[in-house]
This record gives sequence, structure tokens and C-alpha cells, in this order.
Amino acid sequence: MSTAARITTADELLRMPDDGFRYDLVEGELHKMTPAGSEHGAIAQSLGWRLGKFVEDHGLGQVFAAETGFLIGRDPDTVRAPDVAFARKEQVERCGLPSTFFPEAPALVVEVVSPDDTAEKVDAKIRNWLSAGSELAWVVYPGGRTVTVYRSLDEIRVLTEQDQLDGENVVPGFQRRVADIFVSP
Repeated sequence: MSTAARITTADELLRMPDDGFRYDLVEGELHKMTPAGSEHGAIAQSLGWRLGKFVEDHGLGQVFAAETGFLIGRDPDTVRAPDVAFARKEQVERCGLPSTFFPEAPALVVEVVSPDDTAEKVDAKIRNWLSAGSELAWVVYPGGRTVTVYRSLDEIRVLTEQDQLDGENVVPGFQRRVADIFVSP
């Protein structure tokens, strides 16, 4: 006799009591994420602050911090929370800033890889984001001090510390040396 796995909805995830963990909801299944380490948090904050300042100064939209959930799939629901996200001004005007999960994929997502992340987990996240409509994804690898840029699953570039991270047509004008996003003690 087999039992069906319990399907969780986005509304149920939103109402869950705080147990000290973050969760992604992937096709109705909860995925527990351990809290990020300090290096991870410092890199996400560094890049998020710079991106947020640029976006605000140029009136381009809204930058979101880690733990912001984006509802990117329905029936069963998928809610992902990148380390940093950017929604275009048009998206924010259309959707507002609901107290619930943002109802569509952000234009740009940033994932900072943690020591416990596997290649499969990172790949699954990026596939989710791109298939849901994100136009640009940056995967930051602290260990190698590189950033992998995804425009699609076919258009992928690896940037080293000597390269420029570019917002392209998603965050026009935003540029930052890759070396500058890594924090030094």
C-alpha cells in the first residue's frame, strides 16, 4: 500500500509558523534550507546593496532581499526565494508589493552558492527561474570567486574576478567588477 505525498500550497507555506528555517516550495513539496553562513550573507548583502542603490537611483523597479518568496508555478505551487532579486518597474506597477508572495518571476535572480549546495540543486533552481520567466540569473560561487551568468539554458557565461558583471538589458547601465562583489575580511 502506497501513500501519496502531502502537497503544500503557497498559502499554507505563507501561514507556516516560524521554525528558524527557510523553505522553498517546489511543485507542492517543501524543501528546507539551512540558514546561510556569514560569507554567503555578506556577498548577498554586498551585491544586493549595490544593485538596489543603482535601481533606486535610476527608477528601474524594485530589488528584493533574501527570503522574499516568488510564486512561479501553480497546481502544484512553486515558491522560490533567491538571495537577491530584481523586478522591473513594469512588474511592480502591474503586481504591486503584496504582503503575500510576489506573483511572478523576477526579471533578475541572484543565487549565492552555499557550501551545502549541490550542482543539482543549483541547476534545478536556475531551471525553475528561467522557465518561469526570469530573463537573467547570476550564480555566485564564493569558493572560485566566479559568477555564472544565465540568459537561457543555452546562453551561459562564466565570469572571473577580472570580468565585469553587467545588468545587460535587464538592469541597463548596471556594471560591477566581479572582484568587487566578494568581501574580504
